[in-house]
Order: sequence, then C-alpha cells, then structure tokens
Amino acid sequence: MTEQSTTDDTATESSEAQGDEAEASHGGVHAFDVARAHGVSTLFTLSGAHVFPIYDAAVKADPPMPIVDVRHEPTAVFAAEAVGKLTRSPGLAVLTAGPGVTNGVSPVAQASFSGSPLVVIGGRAPAGRWGSGTLQELDHPPIFETITKSATTAHTVQDIAPTVDEAFSLAGSSHRGPTFVDIPLDEFFNSAPLGAPSTGNTTARIEPDPDDLGRIAELLAASKRPVLILGTDVWADGAEDAALRFVQETGIAVIANGMGRGIVPGGHPQLVTKARSHALGQCDLAIVVGTPLDFRLGFGVFGGKEDAPVAQTVHLADSPGQVSTHAELAGSAAGDLSACFDGILTALQGRSGTRPDWRDWLSDLQAGVAAAIDRDAELLQAEADPVHPARIYGELLPRLADDAIVIGDGGDFVSFAGKFVEPQRPGGWLDPGPYGCLGAGMGAAIAARITRPSSQVVLLYGDGAAGMSLIDADTLVRHHLPIVMVVGNNSAWGLEKGPMQFLYGYDVAADLAPNTRYDQVVTALGGGGEMVTDPREIGPALDRAFASGVPYLVNVITDVTAMYPRATTGV
Repeated sequence: MTEQSTTDDTATESSEAQGDEAEASHGGVHAFDVARAHGVSTLFTLSGAHVFPIYDAAVKADPPMPIVDVRHEPTAVFAAEAVGKLTRSPGLAVLTAGPGVTNGVSPVAQASFSGSPLVVIGGRAPAGRWGSGTLQELDHPPIFETITKSATTAHTVQDIAPTVDEAFSLAGSSHRGPTFVDIPLDEFFNSAPLGAPSTGNTTARIEPDPDDLGRIAELLAASKRPVLILGTDVWADGAEDAALRFVQETGIAVIANGMGRGIVPGGHPQLVTKARSHALGQCDLAIVVGTPLDFRLGFGVFGGKEDAPVAQTVHLADSPGQVSTHAELAGSAAGDLSACFDGILTALQGRSGTRPDWRDWLSDLQAGVAAAIDRDAELLQAEADPVHPARIYGELLPRLADDAIVIGDGGDFVSFAGKFVEPQRPGGWLDPGPYGCLGAGMGAAIAARITRPSSQVVLLYGDGAAGMSLIDADTLVRHHLPIVMVVGNNSAWGLEKGPMQFLYGYDVAADLAPNTRYDQVVTALGGGGEMVTDPREIGPALDRAFASGVPYLVNVITDVTAMYPRATTGV
C-alpha cells in the first residue's frame, strides 16, 4: 500500500512537472510578447546566434511577425528608429552580441538626439560563463548609458519580460528616446512560465502649467512681429492638429523644422520657411515648439538683424528636461504639446482688448517667400552642364504625391532638399536630425515602405552617404520593398570640400571617384537604375523609377562647384 502510494505520488509529481514544463516558454517568447503588446509589428535584425530565441518566437507567433534582416546592423537600427518616428510608437531592433551591438551605437545616438522612440534588444555572452572569455563577451550597457533613457541587462529569464516592458514604456514616454536591454545567451534560451501579459502602457502625459501658458499668451499679444517655429516633437507628441488649429486661429507666421515639416502644408499662406532668414532676423518674438535651441536655430538668439532689436524667445517642450537652459528665455512651458497650443490659444482669445493684428508683418514675409520662389525658379529649371543639383528638385517636386515620404541622407545635396521640399502632410519628411549621421537613409526608407505601403518613398542620397549603406539595396530586393533612390553624385564630400578650400586654399580627403555607377550597384543586387548626365533626362528617369515596382536608383552626375549657400556650420 505504501509502495503503491509512493508510486502514485511520484506519477503525480511527474505529471505536474510535465504540466509546468508545458506552460514554460523560452526567453525569446517573454521578450517577444512584450514587444507585440507595445505595438511592434516588424523586427529588424542581422542574424546572430545570441538572439535566436526571439526569432523563434516571432516565427511561431500567431500571427507570425515579419523579420527584416539587413546586411549591416546600423541599417536595422536606423529602420527601427524610423518606424518610431513615423508611427510614434517604439520600433524594435535586435542585435547579436559584441560587434552586432556596438555597430548600433551611432544609430542609437541619432535616436537620442532626435527624440525617437526605439528599443534595442542585444544578445550577451552567457551569464554562466561570464568572465571566462566566451565569444563576444562585452558589458554593453555602460557603452549606451549616455545615449539612452535606460541601458540594462535582464540577468535571468524571469527578468526578461519586466525589463523589456520597462524599456518600451520609457522609450515611448515624453521625452521619447532610445532604450537598450541585453540578455545573456543562456537565459535567453532558458525557459520559465510567462507572467501577466504586458498592457503596453507608457507613462502619463505631463500637464503644462496654466500660468506659464498665460504668460506666453501675454507675450504673444504684445508682439508686433512674432514667428512660430514647429519642430519634430510637435509631430512625435501627436500635436499636429492642435498646432495647425493654433496657426489658423491666430494668423501667426510659421517656420517648419525637422518633422515639423508638413504640419502646415506646403504653400499655406502662413508658412514662411522660404523667408526664414528674414523672419528669424526681424522677428520680435520667436516661439519655438518641440525642438532644441541648437545650432539650427542660432542657439536660441533671434532678431537683431537690419537694425531690429534682439527678439524675445519662448521655448515649449514636451517635458521639463527639454526646455533650454543655455538660452535667455522670456517664457517657457513643458508638457503635452497639444495642451500647450490649446492653452495658449484659449488664454489669448480670453484676453480683453484688441486682438493682435500681424497682417502687415505676415505680408512682408509673404513677399519674401514670393521673391524666394522667383529666385529659385531659375535654379530649378537650370540647363547647366554638369547638372546643377537644384534641377533634380525641379523635376522631382511636381512628381511627388501629397502623401509622399521624402528622406534626406546626405550633406550638401540634401541641404537643397531642405530648401525646396515642403511636404503637404505631416509625417512626410525624415532626416538624421541634429546628430547629422550619414548612412541613416536606407534604414529609414525600409521603414517608410513598411509603415506606409501605399505611399511614394523617395530616398535622396548624397554620393558620400550612398557609399555607407547602399549594400542594403539587397535588403530592399529580398523583402520586396520598392523605393526610389536619387543620388546627387558630385564625386566629392561636398560639405567638406568647399569649406576646406575656403580655410586652407586647398582640400584633401574630400574627393570620390568620378562618375561612380551607384545605379549599377542596385542593378547588380536585383533592382533597377540608370545614370543621368543631361538635365532634360532627369524627369523621364524619375518616371521610370516610380513606375518600375522595384528598388530603383537614379544616379545624377552633378556639378561639384554648385555648393549649397549655407549660413551656419553648426559650431
């Protein structure tokens, strides 16, 4: 009897153990389930054994999650960052240990400077052999601490889900940015029961101080020549509708910066970006929303040109830590940017007295816009040989649909894009942001094609930037992601060649091989392309590219002496 009971007990314990084992899932499932709960729909990676478990989880999920594998890790991270920019929800890149992870450092830094919601999950040498010199043993988090909101290790399989959950929540909360988690190989492959499912929540939005908004409304009411500058975080914070409402209700002049482009559609009578220099030099009040007061905006100093007094500066940010500390501010507010716009508008409209009238100032700026359009027309239609880079935009602009996504990846050539391209809709412009990281465009184009499958996707490449990532045209081909690439090929690092000649009277390390056939690289990888030397052939080549249905590169040989006339070097 005792023996039988013992046998029964053993059988029961065995059955319970088998049940526990059946309910357990490996670490890849723990990480994957959290990512999907936070809205991830595509996993970007370059294959590595340290992270196999999350691939297994993605493949076996119901439904499976697409895995986009690239040819160099930076492209995976740039793609995930661009998903974050376009969807305003964290993108996911998965990198294998050691060099796989360290290859992602520059893209993560770009995401940090741009405020892009991004989660990077890295492999890590096994915890059980840590310190013994296993393959690619490197303590990654200290490398990322200065460029992420958090960088940590999920030390056990039980730690994976809560650690990854926290990473996603932080990345998607104001002020948005990248987070990093690495997972030891043995714990990634280890199994444990799944905990409670992630809710996918981010932290609560910050409410701005009404008194701060009221003071800004008073400054605006007293202003004679105000300018509103819309930056990337206006889009990232979902405040584009509130911003446009504010613009239309107040009649204020607007300049767009970064992904603030398109919030006020190109051609709108209050959009005066083409008269930017005059507007920023003559204004008496600059209200900067959702972008740092960095080198792109004169470090927060406005006015003071042509005998105008120095302007007052107001800075609005999505969180207190983003409000400028180096600039002299007449007012500031931090919090949900929709609430900021609506609160200032309500306070302005609730004031007694005469409503501000800025029509003469706006008319002055509109005259500057019209003059710029007239000046630009000659460049956009230039018949010069070699091709003036502006002619490329003259042919491209009329071919862009309202929902096109235009991506800039280059120096001098892409500076012309900033001058000429004015998106019609928000979320239609991507660039590296203030970090200025070349090579980001291919990943961004991959992300744009995936997130906006029915839109035109145009990647504008400088020839220097093209050399950094063009091998991932292979990724476009393998994953059936047609985009149009346009290379402004002046056979030089144009952003360096001109300034070095100015400073030293000569240049060095600034020339590239003449007439390089970047188009043939794409063709060899399975896409299409052609080289153009005649300005009259640019338009037909673009038509063929848009109609091709494959990744297609138009390689335009341009004049190296036709430099962009810039007013700042960023220092």
